[in-house]
Amino acid sequence: MSHWYVYIIRATDQSLYTGITTDVERRFAEHQSGRAGAKYFRGRSPVEIVLVESGHDRSSASIREAQIKKLSREQKLELIDCS
Repeated sequence: MSHWYVYIIRATDQSLYTGITTDVERRFAEHQSGRAGAKYFRGRSPVEIVLVESGHDRSSASIREAQIKKLSREQKLELIDCS
């Protein structure tokens, strides 16, 4: 069974990007390189990983990602501060 992570990255414009992966550092490097990163990072660059949640399988990671994406910016910042 793979271990999946939900992560939030802060971008240069201070926006927050949420995603899932099995390797957070590799995925962050992909976002930085622009080659295999998300389209979200065209026109902005990832600055830092601000949240990582572990202990997920693929299904629960996808569900949690969707939950986080529905939160307001203020709620996301609160989530980051509480971690």
